[in-house]
Amino acid sequence: MSEVNHPTTAGIVPSELGNSTQWLDRYNGTMLNTFGTPQRVLVRGDGVHVWDADGRRYLDLLSGIAVNALGHAHPTLTAAIAAQLGTLGHVSNFFATPTQVTLAERLLDRARCVGQGRVFFTNSGTEANEAAFKLARRTGRRRIIALEGAFHGRSMGALAMTHKQAYREPFEPLPGGVEFVPANDLDALAQAFDHNPQDVAALILEPIQGEAGVRPLTPQFVTSARELTQRHGALLILDEVQTGMGRTGYWFAHQDPRIGAGVVPDAMTLAKGLGGGFPVGALMTITEQASTLLGPGQHGTTFGGNPVAAAAALATMGVIERDGLLAHVTSVGDQLREDLLALRHPLIAEVRGFGLMIAVQWTGEISSQITQRALEHGIIINAVNPWTTRLVPPLITTTDDLAPLLEFVTNLPSDMAQGVTA
Repeated sequence: MSEVNHPTTAGIVPSELGNSTQWLDRYNGTMLNTFGTPQRVLVRGDGVHVWDADGRRYLDLLSGIAVNALGHAHPTLTAAIAAQLGTLGHVSNFFATPTQVTLAERLLDRARCVGQGRVFFTNSGTEANEAAFKLARRTGRRRIIALEGAFHGRSMGALAMTHKQAYREPFEPLPGGVEFVPANDLDALAQAFDHNPQDVAALILEPIQGEAGVRPLTPQFVTSARELTQRHGALLILDEVQTGMGRTGYWFAHQDPRIGAGVVPDAMTLAKGLGGGFPVGALMTITEQASTLLGPGQHGTTFGGNPVAAAAALATMGVIERDGLLAHVTSVGDQLREDLLALRHPLIAEVRGFGLMIAVQWTGEISSQITQRALEHGIIINAVNPWTTRLVPPLITTTDDLAPLLEFVTNLPSDMAQGVTA
């Protein structure tokens, strides 16, 4: 067999193979239309920047939707992945590997539940929440309470716990038994438990609702959630897929007293930043009750917890600790929020969030316009809804890196929201 040269071996597509327009034509001819037309064709990254097929550089303040915790092409992460892949790339879960076990131990230690906690590894946050759905079903109870504005994934069980009707309706009927209450509404939460409380299997919460516009839960609401679930024997499950792994300046957002008030959940789900860009997720059971619900043969995965994914997660956690990124995230995030507010721009209605999970609320339905304008200025941000822009940059981002964003916002025309209602 003749040797084949693969032009993308180094992760860089040479410009002579096609510009962005040509690649988009090929994309539209091969890919299912589930994401719409891509905004750009990206070919490489380094640190907090990425480049498109036309050679243009962008400041990446979305980081793959809170995934690339260490930015792009981080040398420690890439070395760990390469070393593990060169030793043992994949085995089935009929066997254990040292990286898998070590990662589970490390996560349980950070969650402060060594001894009674357990871990099930997945490939994504959706899969982790699907496992959490099955965990709740194993209680033998029928009702699962979730929040209005919640997003937990796109598979059928995870989608059943996702509130947005546009996501749900095309695929109904979904698995039943899920009901929704307004976030931060203590009375509504209590009323949900007042009705047949012995049939509530679980209450699932995002400490900060990312897809709803980076909206934190209040400590009072989280405390009440823990008290009600404990009183009635239900599970408290925290979806930390987006908020976990240092995103808010804590390993897990519920450990932040401004959000979780020190509560200990029965289980939580992780993904996104866990692997620094390599696909890996986890369902973690924290209490003894939750850790004994799923037994042999009751759930499974082919790729979950594979050695390469585990090595990537261990490397990511190692860099977060080695480089003091939890404190760094807190400092840079606080400064960014202060700097955005200090602009006193007439388009900014609110800046909220914790760490490097930040939302800018605008005075009108202009977030899509602002996102497109930012892209044209070489900055990647995310219009999470018509009023709100989400910023979830790599955890390594510095205040100097953010200077172009502040300059961009400063120069936004103040009349953009004219004729557009908030």
